[in-house]
Amino acid sequence: MSPVSPTGPPAPQPASARPLGHEAFDRWYGEWDPLTPQTIGEFMDGFERPWWIVGGWSLEAYTRIARPHEDMDISILSTDAEAFRLFLGDRWTPWNVDDGWFRPFDDRFTDVRPDSQVWIRRDARSRWVLDVPFTPSTQGRWTNKRHLAHTEDLADVTWVAADGLRYAKPEVTLMFKAAQAREKDRIDAQVTLPLLEAPARAWLRDTIARFSPDHEWARTL
Repeated sequence: MSPVSPTGPPAPQPASARPLGHEAFDRWYGEWDPLTPQTIGEFMDGFERPWWIVGGWSLEAYTRIARPHEDMDISILSTDAEAFRLFLGDRWTPWNVDDGWFRPFDDRFTDVRPDSQVWIRRDARSRWVLDVPFTPSTQGRWTNKRHLAHTEDLADVTWVAADGLRYAKPEVTLMFKAAQAREKDRIDAQVTLPLLEAPARAWLRDTIARFSPDHEWARTL
């Protein structure tokens, strides 16, 4: 038998890998019973650092057009990851998700990369309830993980809706969906782009041009 290569662990997944379908995903990683905007406030009560809803729920809050939701996504600044871990305490078990790898996010494994995320569930027999992708922080400022030189005050890339919750602005959410690799991302763009006001369209156009100057939106918005 050949000796194990000393070069380190294998790549998280081969280049030919495709996203798992819904049933296969549940089989390997477990099912979801996600929080909603009606329940996330109670879950986060007592966490005294900034947090805001991202992903599909942020678009629905803006467009007021219902869409399916597979999970609930909120974000926090990466510098607040440890505070969030301590806030969860023994009530929940967070797992760090980083480029395909899963690892407990507890006092054994406290180091997490600023562009990774954590999934949260009650215990190993429970369903996942929350996905928390970290937002890199630059001296306390929101930092675009697509282009790290781009930083802004958090208040400029989020808004507070009538329900009192803070959400990512729609142009920010669309920026992260710009690849439109998934059908739901294409639908989100079709629904939301026509509703964007001129400043939001300009922000989206100029921001995408920073990291993908050949993107259609960089030319047409």
